[in-house]
Amino acid sequence: MQIEISPGVLKDLAYMITLHKKAGAPNPFDNVSDLLAYILASVADGSRRPGAWERSMLEAMRLVAECPEHQEYRANYGPPTDN
Repeated sequence: MQIEISPGVLKDLAYMITLHKKAGAPNPFDNVSDLLAYILASVADGSRRPGAWERSMLEAMRLVAECPEHQEYRANYGPPTDN
């Protein structure tokens, strides 16, 4: 999979990494790829775990589907039929 990021967004994410290196952060990253991997994993965790802190991020971005299935906890990634 390849993801395209606008130059401005990439520039800001790189700046975030610079700030992490300069001033520290509770969860610092060394590069934008690692930061994006963490962000995407957090989104997936929020999708499968309604009670997790990551769910509030999805709710704020309006990414929670309005159906009963998206309110069910899933121990693994993907649809329940995959597990």
